[in-house]
Parts: sequence; structure tokens; C-alpha cells
Amino acid sequence: MFKKILIANRGEIAVRVIKACQEMDITAVAVYSDADRSSLHVQTADEAVYVGAAPAGESYLNIDRIIQAGKDTGSEAIHPGYGFLAENAEFVQRCEQDNIVFIGPNSRAMKLVGDKIRSRQAMERAGIAIIPGMKSALKDISKYKSAAEKIGYPVMIKASAGGGGKGMRIVYKEADLKPALEAGKREAKAAFSNDSVYLEKYIEEPRHIEFQVLADNFGNTVHIFERECSIQRRHQKIVEESPSPALEPELREKMGAIAQKVINVTGYNNAGTVEFLLDKDKKFYFLEVNARLQVEHPVTELISGIDLVLQQIDIAAGQKLAFKQKELQQKGHAIECRIYAEDPQNNFLPSSGKVLFLKEPSGPGVRFDCGVYSGCDVPVYYDPILAKLIVWAENRDKACRRMLKALADCVVLGIKTNIEFLKDLIGHPMFKEGKTTTNFIQKNFPDWSPPEKPENLKELALTAAAFNSQKSSLKGGRYGTEPKEVYSPWNKLGKWTIGGGK
Repeated sequence: MFKKILIANRGEIAVRVIKACQEMDITAVAVYSDADRSSLHVQTADEAVYVGAAPAGESYLNIDRIIQAGKDTGSEAIHPGYGFLAENAEFVQRCEQDNIVFIGPNSRAMKLVGDKIRSRQAMERAGIAIIPGMKSALKDISKYKSAAEKIGYPVMIKASAGGGGKGMRIVYKEADLKPALEAGKREAKAAFSNDSVYLEKYIEEPRHIEFQVLADNFGNTVHIFERECSIQRRHQKIVEESPSPALEPELREKMGAIAQKVINVTGYNNAGTVEFLLDKDKKFYFLEVNARLQVEHPVTELISGIDLVLQQIDIAAGQKLAFKQKELQQKGHAIECRIYAEDPQNNFLPSSGKVLFLKEPSGPGVRFDCGVYSGCDVPVYYDPILAKLIVWAENRDKACRRMLKALADCVVLGIKTNIEFLKDLIGHPMFKEGKTTTNFIQKNFPDWSPPEKPENLKELALTAAAFNSQKSSLKGGRYGTEPKEVYSPWNKLGKWTIGGGK
């Protein structure tokens, strides 16, 4: 087993992986940019290495600096989390060349499934139904016009090198194609250092169903059932659940078998997700493989009892899967809500600033994967996800009620969040009935606006304003870098004294 792992990411997913490493008695090494010097993942890790300026291209996407940080700290493996370099085949190859284990698929499989176009081509050759669309990306934007005409409007623009909704656009008519392509390419370049995009037919009102898979290095594969990910805004998932209300046992078994076939066809190893679109007639189409840990992996962990990060590390260390498909069961129901730093009154645009006060929800069946704390800064440079609130209960109705209570108990002051929106979404009658499709928000919340906050929260906000955060100072340095400061909440309270008599 590894003695030291570098986590090439930030925020809540870095904290999640760090905790898994520490549970396994593995030294966890964080990397950080100028914007993240006092971030929670730096405070949580055993060691921390500075890798560059705040823009992701100069830090978290800088392959040379990440690899060097791994070498300098003696890290035997690198966990990429999700986003950034998680699906970058060049990064995987560099790890292999430098004898650092990449905790994810091998470079050959990554090249195939990490490139959405090549992945589609491979599935078509294997006889797996795919969504009609382009077979390659084009450099000349003007040539996309004929491809769109052949596919038929509406079409979906998708980034070839990544996922997470980055670079995606729906185009309903020719006049909108060129500006949408230009915007999609810019966003894909910023997120994945690759601006390649392609077109596929946009299927209206489908469900987005994905299957979690695990594959070891000895040819053993399993799927750990499905997640329903249809609640999306701007093609970004915001609520996920398992099991899906749409799947009967027979369809679940059929889709799971296809997911395993996809993994076997591609020679994939480690954890991954096979994504499908399910139409109104219960026909399903291969969408893509996400060659990484998903943001929504906790819902699978809660209904299966399997720690996916520990499984990733075990597989990367050369261990065989310890269970077979027939031994796996779904138990109860889990729902995840993503807590974003977004301004609901400004079209849900990212909201940066200082978290003046954070109250984490807790209780039976409640999990809170978080990347922030009271007094920390939320920078403008990265994805605005702050935390993930996950609940488990015996059935879906109880899970919905538990989620509503947990959302009510979750308080974030100082920056705008989507918590009030999530409350209305989970409480919506159509959601409670499980009637969710990818246009659910568009259809049911076209003009949503947040309610006015009650007076007690205003008072709490004034109290929380007393939290004057002090910048963490990281001084000294092994490995030619600055070590992390040991976090103490007292350092975040500003000037204080212990009261006493005269």
C-alpha cells in the first residue's frame, strides 16, 4: 500500500480524499494556489505544496508543477479528484513516465474514454446504442453548420475533453450556432486546456441515468447500481439520487450489464461512471464515460456501504476487488444536493467573498462533504461548489423529508448560495413524485426568486460579521515550499481577550 499520496485538487473533493488517505494511514499531500493558502483542504492535509498563481492554468492545471510537487514530496501516487486534470490523458502519461501511480484509469483507457468523440466511436463499433452526432471535432467553426443540418436541430454542443457541463450549449437554430460554438470552445479551453467540441442530437426531456462502475487490474468489473442525475441547471447537475425512481429491476439489470460491457470494451480500470440518457419510451442511449470519481459519488456509498475512494486507492495499489456483482445490494434511498456559491437574484452567477458564518447540518442519515469554514474566502477562480449535503433514509419519501430538514439546518452567511432554491426544488410536488427530467428546472422554476430572509437571520448575519478573518501565513518550508499552518478557530476571530474581574 502507498505511504504518501498527493491530491491534485482543491475544495470539498480534496478534503474528501485527504480524509480517506488519513483513514488508511497514508500521508496526504495537498497542493494549493495563491487563492487557496488558507483553504480547508490545506488545513486538513498532512503536508501542503504551493503550485502557482490563482488562475487554474498556472496552478491546478499546470502538469509540470503538479508532477514536480509529487516528486519533491516523495509521493508514490496522485489522486486527481474530479475536474482539472482528472480526465487529462497527457497528465496520466506523465505520471506513468515518472513512476508515479495515477489513481484512475490507465493512459490508454483514458485516451479512449476521456475523449468523448473517440469513446462514442468505440461504443458504436461494439454495437452499443449512442446518440446520433458527430464522429470527430473540427477546427473550422464554419464546417459545423453542415454537421448540424445533417443531425437536425436542436443540437447539443459538448466538450470532447471533459464533463461537468463545461462547454455545453443547446442550439435550436442555425443563427445561434456560431456564437454558441465560440462560447463553448472558450469554456472548454478554460476548464480542460482543450477547446475541442462536437455536436450531437439534443434529446428533449430525457432522464439522465448513470451507473457507477469499478474495475480492478485483473479483469474483474462490477457496477454499483445507478444514480438519477436529471435535475440540472445549465447542464450542471445539482441534485442526484439513488435508486432512480424510473428504473424497474429488469431495466436496471439491462443497463448495468451494458455499463459493464462499456468498461470491458475500453479496457478501463479503477472507478468510473457510464452515463446514459433514458427517453420517454424507456429506451436508453450511451452518453459518455466519466473517467474519474463523480461529484455525486456519496449517494452510491450510502446505498451500497462501499467507500469508493478507498476502492480507488486499493485498485491503484494492485489489489483485487473484494466482492462480486451478485453480492451487491441497494439499501434504502440517498439524495445529494450540491451547495453552490451562487447569487439567485443575479441569474445564479457565482458569488465570491468571505464565509462569515457556517452552520453544518447534522443528525441521523445526514452527511456533509464540505470545503469551506467560517472565516474562509471563496475565490472567483474556480468552480463555485462549496459543499455537498447528502441524506439517507429507508425510502424515497423519508429521504426527501430528511433532506428538507437538513437544508433548513444548513446556514451559510457572507456569500450568496442556492440553499433556498434547493428547498423549493426538493419540496416541489413533481420532485416528490419522482417525475424528473433534464428540463425539470426550466419547466417548473422559470421565474424563481428567493424569499425574503426573516429578521432572525439578519441578526445572525450582524453577529457573524464580527468574524474578522486573518490571513493564514505559511512560513518556512521543507521541499522548497511553504508548509501549511495548523488551523485553529481562535485565529479566525480577530482580536480577543479573556474577560475577568478588575
